[in-house]
Amino acid sequence: MSCFIVVGTQWGDEGKGKIIDLLSEKAHHVIRSQGGNNAGHTVQIKGKEYKFNLIPSGILHPQTTCYLGPGTVIDLDVLFQEIAFLQKEGIEVLNRLIIAPQAHIIFPYHILSDKLFEIRKGELAIGTTGRGIGPCYADKINRIGITAQELIMPEIFSHLLKGNLIIKNEEFSKLYQVAPLHYEALLNEYLEKGKRLAPFVKNYNQMIASALKHKETILLEGAQGTYLDVQLGTYPYVTSSSTTAGGLCAGAGIAPNAINHILGVIKAYTTRVGNGPFPTELHGKDIFLSHLKAKEYGTTTGRKRRIGWFDAVLAKNAVRLNGLQSLAVTKLDILDHLEELFICTAYELDGNIIDFVPSTSYELNKVKPIYQKFAGWKKNTSDILEYNDLPVNAKKYLNAIETICEAPISILSLGPDREQTIILKNLL
Repeated sequence: MSCFIVVGTQWGDEGKGKIIDLLSEKAHHVIRSQGGNNAGHTVQIKGKEYKFNLIPSGILHPQTTCYLGPGTVIDLDVLFQEIAFLQKEGIEVLNRLIIAPQAHIIFPYHILSDKLFEIRKGELAIGTTGRGIGPCYADKINRIGITAQELIMPEIFSHLLKGNLIIKNEEFSKLYQVAPLHYEALLNEYLEKGKRLAPFVKNYNQMIASALKHKETILLEGAQGTYLDVQLGTYPYVTSSSTTAGGLCAGAGIAPNAINHILGVIKAYTTRVGNGPFPTELHGKDIFLSHLKAKEYGTTTGRKRRIGWFDAVLAKNAVRLNGLQSLAVTKLDILDHLEELFICTAYELDGNIIDFVPSTSYELNKVKPIYQKFAGWKKNTSDILEYNDLPVNAKKYLNAIETICEAPISILSLGPDREQTIILKNLL
């Protein structure tokens, strides 16, 4: 049996989609275990780009069964759009996509609440995607959320929706002076959507237990990244779910001792979308030549990503938080034409040198990065197929990442396409 976790080690957008696609080639089951359509994965195959916000990117491999696990929250409009796109591309979905009955459903009142609350917070706004993810998770914690299983049971669903709308409409009218949502219209709309969803809702627990029993290969697909974790990230500038390896286990309903390998995906530099501390962020016009070179826009929001040097303090901490056994380094090719590069190896905080991540965002926002300088390699790496053929300075840079982070590199990505990859260690 092989049970693997692929997790982001920064603030998301590390290139997990491509790495998961590569590993899915030998997987039987691919599970998305947390988050919703606030995350995006991009896979490029022979120049053709596939973008996913919900469905695991493992769906592109015909032998896989893909799951939206108990820890996910699902916008049905987005789900149906992705299903339609895949079917148009000739990819079988109906018998290969499973929705866990325990997964929660995002409703229009979640999206409306998300947007209104973000506006109301003013200067305290954290820059959410406005997709209703946070309010849906809040309802789950408050035990008034509606699951996929409840949606496809009309009598139960109608009762739950009626109770929720009483609460939500009071909030909208009294707090925001917004017109109430109509129960009958929403009920009829989601009863129809429930009928479309029903064929995908199956006994998730039984299927995963069977896969584990028969020692089939399972891949847990992480969304976002370590420092967006609701408990361990740069709070409050985080998402609403646990994005670390432990959170993925919980969201998938798979015990930690069933995991054989935990792989951390990490960019050769650092990016972040939205607000929050970013110690190595760069400012100015000439950042890694240009944003166009790196195509640094969020897959989900389309917002331009903030860019900075590689932060080894954050990376080493992510290795510890996730129990990472190896790293997949992505986008090394973006650095090809730089004269020199920098890795942050420590911080200065209030006059003291520290080599750890402070506990609060307030402190992290105050740190000054301490850098180690590296010479660039000034050579195109995007067509290199063997590690030994990499420029000497590129190998020095990668060796430094391994040494400082205390984790070996098992995969190296040199471009968006599947073929632009060097496998240093076969994980499956």
